[in-house]
Amino acid sequence: MQVKNEFAKNKSSWCGLNRPEMKEENADVVIFGIPYDGGVSYRGGAAEAPQMLRANTLHSTPCTERLAWFDTLNVVDGGDFEGSDREEVFAEVQKYVADLVRKGVRFTMVGGDHSVTIPVERGINDAVDEEFGIIHIDAHMDLCEALEGDLLSHGSTERRALELSHVKSLENLYFIGIRSIEPDEFELYKEGNIQVKTAYDCYHEGIEAVAADCIEKMKKFNQVYLTFDIDALDPAYAAGTGTPQFGGLTSRMALTLLEKLFRGLNIMAFDVVEIAPALDPSLAAMFAGRKLITEGWGYWAEGLGKLERK
Repeated sequence: MQVKNEFAKNKSSWCGLNRPEMKEENADVVIFGIPYDGGVSYRGGAAEAPQMLRANTLHSTPCTERLAWFDTLNVVDGGDFEGSDREEVFAEVQKYVADLVRKGVRFTMVGGDHSVTIPVERGINDAVDEEFGIIHIDAHMDLCEALEGDLLSHGSTERRALELSHVKSLENLYFIGIRSIEPDEFELYKEGNIQVKTAYDCYHEGIEAVAADCIEKMKKFNQVYLTFDIDALDPAYAAGTGTPQFGGLTSRMALTLLEKLFRGLNIMAFDVVEIAPALDPSLAAMFAGRKLITEGWGYWAEGLGKLERK
């Protein structure tokens, strides 16, 4: 069920950009949450992220890190998709996303664990009439057939994507920040067909070189979806997540990566998932996620001519 709480209806939410009176099809950006973390294999808590993020955007400003301003960007908060039946919730999300994509509306999704990306990618697949690309920024590839018997686990996100009609092969996927792998993923990795830059590669090759390679591989797709698991960041920058992995991306690497990808590709939508506020009292992961979202919106505002500079 799609639910809008007081924050979703508040004009001060999302840095004062929220336009609760506006229809989604007229928005520059739609944002919505999927507060579900039943697909985790380790620690939960990511279901709290959408509400926590909204509450912490009331007093932030629509400003990029370069101090450019985008207060004319129209954002509509679509609320949260909630329910006790995962298949029903996922089906509703899939339909909602397909409708947004058919109408040409950019959107941002806030998880939830990484399993909630599955219905989003399915919705995109339903709406497009050509292949699309997926950039998966994460400590993990999420290419497991199943985790603990769950085909819709947070470790199976991109394995399910490979079943989509407009994701023809591993060439549609590009992985960045990886530094952990499961046994069945390693079997795929040994075949040499996975386009992946590990966190080690990001450090030793340089994040700009990694971004350039990603753009070169993904520019053949007219539309690209970007999914950002907050555990792609080193735990020093985002401890509040269910499965942190030492040795991840720095905050500067992440922001530079977004700059290059948003400017070099048509990022038609993106998500930020796996923020678990209760696992870090400082809320560092939540604030990191907020920054990733507003920077992404800044690049979209730039493309729409709604970015004001000095």
